[in-house]
Amino acid sequence: MKSLPSEPISLVLADVDGTLVTHDKVLTERTKNAVQRLRERGIRFAITSGRPPRGMNMVNDALHLDTPIAGFNGGVFIQPGGKVISSRILSREAVATTIEIIRKHQLAAWLYTPDEWYIPDPNGPHVAREAWTVKFEAKVLTDVTPFLDQAVKIVGVSDDLAAVAACEAECRKVLGSSVSAARSQPYYLDVTHPEATKGGVVVYLSRLFQILPEQIATLGDMPNDVLMFEKSGVSIAMGNASAEVQAQARFVTASSEEEGFAIAIERFILKT
Repeated sequence: MKSLPSEPISLVLADVDGTLVTHDKVLTERTKNAVQRLRERGIRFAITSGRPPRGMNMVNDALHLDTPIAGFNGGVFIQPGGKVISSRILSREAVATTIEIIRKHQLAAWLYTPDEWYIPDPNGPHVAREAWTVKFEAKVLTDVTPFLDQAVKIVGVSDDLAAVAACEAECRKVLGSSVSAARSQPYYLDVTHPEATKGGVVVYLSRLFQILPEQIATLGDMPNDVLMFEKSGVSIAMGNASAEVQAQARFVTASSEEEGFAIAIERFILKT
């Protein structure tokens, strides 16, 4: 049994899908109560996700956030009211090369600007589910050339999970430190600016609130969440995370379907 954190936790940073919400994108009452109890204890709460910022409005509306919201894995920070604080735009060359590699592996390429989501096929894999999740529709565009200078995230999408993994490996090999490439779901490869990572979100919040990274606790379930595990003092993997992700966390809680977020807050942060 690993020991409970010795540093007092000043801020909790949580992933959204597979962590804060259930598979059906529900914020349970126990989750809402856990966030409220953090506030009562004087502990800030923040969220980060591969989702576009406006795709997290339902979370913000329910939890009444008072901390910056980190969309696109830290590619865009907004105030809870929607005002953009900062954006990290990918280089034109990195976007073009990423899309070329994605298509080589026969994945669909989605392109996100700070404000819009562009897809090649409205009937493609996961489009309908993603639109339902983020609560806005994509724009269909087969030629993304006009937006190569505006992309904050490129996503490679396929239900061929081996192809997604191979695409991730090639993006990392070819593009190196010019991008961050990591899977946010087994079927999604997220490619963002090299400083747009969930680890970068930890660093940003640490500096903003003038607290040590050791005083930040992070919760997540996917490989891209490991980047914030590495930067924070306390890391908690969800029970629905893979064995590889769980091995990178200090603690493991129950799954998102079993109130894992609330259980983690109660047990490891509030220690009740």
